Amino acid sequence: MEQRAKAVICREINQPVVVEEILVEPPRHGELMIRLAACGICHSDLSATNGTIPFPPPVILGHEGAGIVTAIGAGVTDYAVGDHVVSSFVSMCGKCRYCQTGRPQLCDQAAKAATTLPDGTLRTRDLAGNPLNIFSGCGVMAEYATLHIDNVVKVDPAVPLDKAALISCGVMTGVGAVINTAKVEPGSITVVFGCGGVGLNAIQGCAIAGALTIVAVDTSDAKLELARQFGATHTVNPTAEENPVKAIIKLTQGGADYAFECVGQGAIAAQAYGVLRKGGTAVVVGVANPKDMTSIRTSSLTFGEKTLTGSYFGSARPREDFPRLLGLYRTHKLKLDELITRTYRIEEAPQAFADLAAGRNARGMILFDQG
Repeated sequence: MEQRAKAVICREINQPVVVEEILVEPPRHGELMIRLAACGICHSDLSATNGTIPFPPPVILGHEGAGIVTAIGAGVTDYAVGDHVVSSFVSMCGKCRYCQTGRPQLCDQAAKAATTLPDGTLRTRDLAGNPLNIFSGCGVMAEYATLHIDNVVKVDPAVPLDKAALISCGVMTGVGAVINTAKVEPGSITVVFGCGGVGLNAIQGCAIAGALTIVAVDTSDAKLELARQFGATHTVNPTAEENPVKAIIKLTQGGADYAFECVGQGAIAAQAYGVLRKGGTAVVVGVANPKDMTSIRTSSLTFGEKTLTGSYFGSARPREDFPRLLGLYRTHKLKLDELITRTYRIEEAPQAFADLAAGRNARGMILFDQG
């Protein structure tokens, strides 16, 4: 049955988001419909509104969602009405080279379905009948959404859905960059540039991995204070330092074993690489503008055996990693409650995006009426 639903839509680049009623078609083969309970407001959603991520408008935003299955399409056997699920903005076809070699975050299918379902079609349109694109195969900043099962992961119903939603992007991206991509070793010296939602999770990922030193770097003293709550042992505000790279090398007595860029700027990626000691690894986690560039001294790669690499979606294996992260939460080893600094009704989405742009929240969360 077709559903009417409110949704947050980017109609024009560099313009405020709008909240509209839309129509959501029922699921077809291999799909299911979700009634959303919560959706995180991620910096990637903001990047879609300003053109940093080139998704053609109109596009329904949202990829960090959690909800309850209300309908299933033909051929769906692993899900049932009433299941609690979270979205995965990277599709996992299970058949391509990357899925078959344990790197589903790079799935070929996901790359082809950036603004549609995997078959290239949409289940969403406005009340005038015009099709609406969806963010990364999800579009879950809406009261209802129809997704392919390749973009969904079943989760433990004992975990509150607003907390479960967090793992589907920000937590997975930050913690995964540390544990899956860099494979930080116990006793390591680590530096995290940027203490927004992803950076805070990189910080707590370092703590979970057993890093001895965790240096948080941000221009906001308020965010640096929050970083300490998530495990940072030291903080650096680069605006207070003539040369932040030299200051961090001095603080760490020779440089870091691992550094994480969680902002999305080439200049900061170069700083992350610059603070490494010999043999160190810098991981670029933030999403930069496609025209942004990073410059490093090439010879340092050879003589210092340093590594500069990227991490997309925390090198996630969602169906394995999502339950594992929720297990860490349930055993009080992973902070989720503390990440949500403000909640919003869907009608307040324009304010939520303004707050995100101003850096006011660790993570803002839209809560939907589940009545």
